[in-house]
Amino acid sequence: MKALQPIFKSHGNEFKIFIITAFILHSCGPDKKPKSEEKLVVKKDNIVQITTTAMDFISPDTIPYGWNTFNYQNKSSETHFFLLDKYPEGKTIQDTKNEVFPPFDKGMNLINEGKTEAGYAEFNNLPAWFFEVVFSGGSGLVSPKKNSTTTVKLEPGYYIMECYVKMPNGKFHSSMGMAKPIIVSNQKSSTSPPNATTKITISSSEGINYNGPINKGQQVFSVEFKDQITHENFVGHDVNLVKLADTTNLEALEQWMNWADPKGLITPAPEGVTFLGGVNDCPTGSTGYFTVNLEPGNYAFISEVPNTVQKGMLKTFSVQE
Repeated sequence: MKALQPIFKSHGNEFKIFIITAFILHSCGPDKKPKSEEKLVVKKDNIVQITTTAMDFISPDTIPYGWNTFNYQNKSSETHFFLLDKYPEGKTIQDTKNEVFPPFDKGMNLINEGKTEAGYAEFNNLPAWFFEVVFSGGSGLVSPKKNSTTTVKLEPGYYIMECYVKMPNGKFHSSMGMAKPIIVSNQKSSTSPPNATTKITISSSEGINYNGPINKGQQVFSVEFKDQITHENFVGHDVNLVKLADTTNLEALEQWMNWADPKGLITPAPEGVTFLGGVNDCPTGSTGYFTVNLEPGNYAFISEVPNTVQKGMLKTFSVQE
């Protein structure tokens, strides 16, 4: 474990991309021709449509740079999200296959043999460029048959759109096909950020805070990332909106949000929980937006990190009639 500490200290969220992207299937390479249903276009209202029907992302292959609004339709039977990972210039999934899979496979084999120190030491053979990947936002978690609308600002480049929720057998969705290359072109988007009705801030020291109260009807939430750090489960913080039922167990929800727990971020989601989107990991100083139509009831903002209550990253609220 000590062999990895210098990497963690100097690169922030890099272990997240290591753990998650290393599970991408070889069939997800950028040289693979897109399916016919993937040849979608940005709508006239400048909204980028993304649809999941099973373990897939059906979306445009190229989008403009700048502000982009994404409408994510989860038509599947499992909870999903999408996260946009910006790769260093000139690097693609093919480089991940050639340079990342070998040390990852060897390291994981050693760990499975009980040789933990040797396994983690093997991860230090990962290429330096791999730790330059930038997590650039995306949707929060979205329950089956639900939609989300998220707006983030993107720089031109090569991105991977991924989801790493786990199947009941523990396999990451990214290893089952939910990892897709997206090109952000040099053509500028005409989209502007929406006007927020509620402003949320999130930081490692202050947790999640917002200016209330929150009313029913269509609401636009801005999420300002005052900082971004690597938490105990090697991921950064984000904001997810959850509708709570009377039967919801908040302790079970908190435990489930930690993917590093064997029972965390795995199908099925906890009873009495409906995920309605949010804003996924963004860099320090950036702001993302999500839009949702709220009905009266009980809700929570929660981050995908361990110990959310202690960190102030689980905040409940009610929407009145």
